[in-house]
Amino acid sequence: MTRLLIAASGTGGHLFPALAVAEAMPESWSIRWLGVPDRLETSLVPKTYNLITVQAGGLQGRGISKLTQLFRLIGAGFTVRQLIRQQKIKVVFTTGGYIAAPAILGALLSQCSVVLHESNAVPGRVTKLLGRFCNVVAVGLPAATERIPGSRPLMTGTPVRQAFLDTQPLPPWVPRGTGPLLVVMGGSQGAVGLNRMVRPVLPDLLKRGCRVVHLTGRNDPEVGSIQHPLLAERPFSDEIPGLLQHADLVISRAGAGSLSELAVCSTPAVLVPFPQAADRHQDANAACAAEFGGAVIVHQHEPGHPALSNSLERLLARRLNPESSLSDPLPSMRGGMNELAVREANEDLAALVQALSV
Repeated sequence: MTRLLIAASGTGGHLFPALAVAEAMPESWSIRWLGVPDRLETSLVPKTYNLITVQAGGLQGRGISKLTQLFRLIGAGFTVRQLIRQQKIKVVFTTGGYIAAPAILGALLSQCSVVLHESNAVPGRVTKLLGRFCNVVAVGLPAATERIPGSRPLMTGTPVRQAFLDTQPLPPWVPRGTGPLLVVMGGSQGAVGLNRMVRPVLPDLLKRGCRVVHLTGRNDPEVGSIQHPLLAERPFSDEIPGLLQHADLVISRAGAGSLSELAVCSTPAVLVPFPQAADRHQDANAACAAEFGGAVIVHQHEPGHPALSNSLERLLARRLNPESSLSDPLPSMRGGMNELAVREANEDLAALVQALSV
């Protein structure tokens, strides 16, 4: 049995593409998973795969603090080397982030092959630094191909879970009606800033017959402040594929994972990049979707600013008033998202991993 080590940690943007590749691997492969204690993977991964955790984080701060973190990363690299040798790992697959540093270092020390996947248009610090030492560097968006020094990135797209590729029903708890369906989501961690920006525009949309699903995350203090039969508020949902496939429009952060899911579902979007994202990579991700015509970008603003309400009025006016003489931009946006989509990314990356095991 051939053994694969997957190193993916932290947010859904790192974990879900890795899970999609794991699902695409042949049954003859045995998978070990490298993560970090107390992160999202500790609740998702052990259901299916053997999870091993190491201490890994960013090189934050200065002086002794930064030096301590550096030694911790190096120590984790030697731990991974020992793991690779003991478990007889043939290939390491990582989706970047800080867990990728000890994974790649451990693979180098044990002469093990590495496939690194970078989903963002602006590669992360670890990808830029260590990509040159990997056997294959794959990217999810074309803009990243010129931003990883010392390597020749391969454009594969970002994998999504099979549920997004299969036709899904509309979840039964979604409000029914004839009005357009608007889905608001802030990514795997939720987004309080996005929620504060969106909530003031909802009453008018609901009054005009728009159905709204608002995935608020767990930390929103204003949940329940709007009560309406056409509004469904939930902290999260595991039925995102069905929501995206049936939505007329989505308001979302611009994480690479969310963007890939929107693309394969051909779902038009208003993208609100997270303003504190490292290297403003969500702005670059959103720009890729906008270039294809699949999305409109609205930067995060204070409640009451007209930018979001003006964009929604332009995008939904025809759906909210079928007798309007205005054109409907959503079919064209749906086509733009479809052009951005890569639906075979999980299979292509699984094939790259298998090729390196020979």
